[in-house]
Amino acid sequence: MEQTQDLYKARGYSDDLLPKVASQRNWKTFNYFTLWMGSVHNVPNYVMVGGFFILGLSTFSIMMAIILSAFIIALVMVFNGAAGSKYGVPFAMILRASYGVRGALLPGLLRGGIAAIMWFGLQCYAGSLAFLILLGKLWPEFLTLGGDFKLLGLPLPGMIAFLVFWLINVAIGFGGGKVLNKFTAILNPCIYIVFGGMAIWAISLVGIGPILDYLPTGVAKAEHTGFLFLVVINAVVAVWAAPAVSASDFTQNARSFREQAVGQTLGLVVAYILFAVAGVCIIAGASIHYGMDTWNVLDIVQKWDSLFASFFAVLVILMTTISTNATGNIIPAGYQIAAIAPTKLTYKNGVLIASIISLLICPWKLMENQDSIYLFLDIIGGMLGPVIGVMMAHYFIVMRGQINLDELYTAPGDYKYFDNGFNVTAFLVTIVAVILSLGGKFIPLLEPFSRVSWFVGVIVAFAAYALLKKRAQPNNLARPNAVN
Repeated sequence: MEQTQDLYKARGYSDDLLPKVASQRNWKTFNYFTLWMGSVHNVPNYVMVGGFFILGLSTFSIMMAIILSAFIIALVMVFNGAAGSKYGVPFAMILRASYGVRGALLPGLLRGGIAAIMWFGLQCYAGSLAFLILLGKLWPEFLTLGGDFKLLGLPLPGMIAFLVFWLINVAIGFGGGKVLNKFTAILNPCIYIVFGGMAIWAISLVGIGPILDYLPTGVAKAEHTGFLFLVVINAVVAVWAAPAVSASDFTQNARSFREQAVGQTLGLVVAYILFAVAGVCIIAGASIHYGMDTWNVLDIVQKWDSLFASFFAVLVILMTTISTNATGNIIPAGYQIAAIAPTKLTYKNGVLIASIISLLICPWKLMENQDSIYLFLDIIGGMLGPVIGVMMAHYFIVMRGQINLDELYTAPGDYKYFDNGFNVTAFLVTIVAVILSLGGKFIPLLEPFSRVSWFVGVIVAFAAYALLKKRAQPNNLARPNAVN
């Protein structure tokens, strides 16, 4: 593998994009077990649980749907990360196998250049609001700092909180997987303490019976729950559309496929069992106790009388936001931007560029019109489901688990693979799958498909690509792996 690295380095690829050698692949089962806990337990996910109650489903049905979702998420994360754990290659390069050297730029840009950067900025701003609560608890006078002065529409305390929290996230991004490993090892037990403790607190206040019977004010119990059950699963799984696409950014560090498979599966399932129980108990219990439907855990924490309890809870929520931002946004963005110009940019260059752009878009301004920005991001996320389908069909069905690394690490200007560097079939299948999965937002006839858009996108893309490619089977796809 060292000789392979030297060959590809001679072609101009930076060290960050090269296949990792055995000494660099040191993530064990425990590293993957702790990796995604923060991405499960964060403020937007708890707000999402509150939204599920609006459907009229029972508390037990919501819990079961969330737990079942965990197995689906784990399945996709493990198998779409299989190529990464086998070859030690990041997502930005693996994407070339299915879309072509030049064709990979568009889906890669959607994942790492647009969705990841915008989500990074929005998560930094959302986290800064929690950080502001923390600062206000410790130093109440800070909240009045600067009086009426505003900078780019933000009061001075808000701007300071945002910039400090943004810098912390950027630092974690620069550290990459090594820093993230240490961070998540500290975070995980704190999550069990805070969210497990909040669930026990909620049950002790109102009892398990009222929680299981809870429905928001004005919401009737649903009669036909089968499709709604699937809608809940789709919503939970769709949150992972972007991380699942770029799973190889983390599985490239695995010592073996088995270690990342066992670690991710156990980690996600355990995290979601806790999330399912804690989520419904905290949201339902707090709503009953306070006599109002409240779905934001920050609003619940702010009502607590104990300074220590609220301080510790907000601190852990901040840490989960940082973990989510690192795993889901800034690390994939860093790799993807580096892949745009692999002979000129490194991973750290990519992190810096992504971070600066996330600052320049003024995410607090975008949040002023949340409906439009989330619709835009939902559409991008909906486009990534078909990309997962194409990637998995190409790797497992067409290539039978083999990749020719020479096709990924081509010399500059070498586009002999596929049609001038584009896999036309992959693009056509992706477009059709996107239309079917997201068309319901604009075409009433397709509305049922849009409610389960992730499933439609992945399944249609996987089946269509596999059938078309197996029938055609071009010669360049039939060759054995040149560099293993």
